[in-house]
Amino acid sequence: MRSSLIDGGCRLCPRGCGANREQGNTGFCKVPAKLYAARAALHFWEEPCISGTRGSGTVFFSGCVLRCIYCQNRPVARAEAGQEISVERLTEIFLELQDQGAHNINLVTPTHYAPWIALALEDAKAQGLRLPVVYNCGGYEGEESLRRMDGLVDIYLTDFKYMDSGLASRYSHAPDYPKEARRALEIMYRQVGTPVFDGDGMMRRGILVRHLLLPGALQNGKAVVEYVYRTYGDGVYISLMNQYTPLAGEEGAALPPPLNRKVTRREYERLVDYALELGVTNGFIQEGDTAKESFIPPFEGTGL
Repeated sequence: MRSSLIDGGCRLCPRGCGANREQGNTGFCKVPAKLYAARAALHFWEEPCISGTRGSGTVFFSGCVLRCIYCQNRPVARAEAGQEISVERLTEIFLELQDQGAHNINLVTPTHYAPWIALALEDAKAQGLRLPVVYNCGGYEGEESLRRMDGLVDIYLTDFKYMDSGLASRYSHAPDYPKEARRALEIMYRQVGTPVFDGDGMMRRGILVRHLLLPGALQNGKAVVEYVYRTYGDGVYISLMNQYTPLAGEEGAALPPPLNRKVTRREYERLVDYALELGVTNGFIQEGDTAKESFIPPFEGTGL
């Protein structure tokens, strides 16, 4: 399958690195022009309106366009875990997850596979897929890629990591992240609009913006929450996360301070208090010790 977004060099994400993936070359995402996934299974660790009681039908794709130095899913993000699957197999996986009782189809790190995922979704919908589709991404999204998902995605579950371009550069090699995340969120909002829930409290349509608070980055967190709320108000849900886990950095090296520690309770409480002071009511917070490696699923090919 060829795509105008990768002909002559890939432009699926804002990096526009121009890698000739059709010829087997890889760019920043580390994968050629084929589908690679590491896991497809019911997932119970998303927000309650996504996971519900039966689980979210989640497909973890290999590779990533950000490469954060503190990545919590390093093997799959670096394309060190995962196997090749066809578009036809991905279509089957979507339908199998529906048969398993999933509340929705959850596409994790889909950005660099948008054309192939779109084809699989179109085929699955033609064959009876009726679940909401969740686009679970890092917030650093290509404009044309998002347009390809228009009409196929019902829920955007998107990170908004940085309003501080310095942090974005140091931690995720993406100094333009704030600008691109704002642009992406605007497109997402135009596509799916304000939240819609069913009678069981499950999100059927809308946007849920996640912010993972990083140690020592409270001001960045406040800036993210303020931008999202002042721009979209109650039109999006905001999820404030305290689950940052300080794993090993590149090639097993220790992470630099302050990334080598967990977020303190006080840091997180101050972010939550700030959100409440702004007037945020449509949102989620985390309670207790969520910074555990046990929340990271195994990427051993389940369900592929």
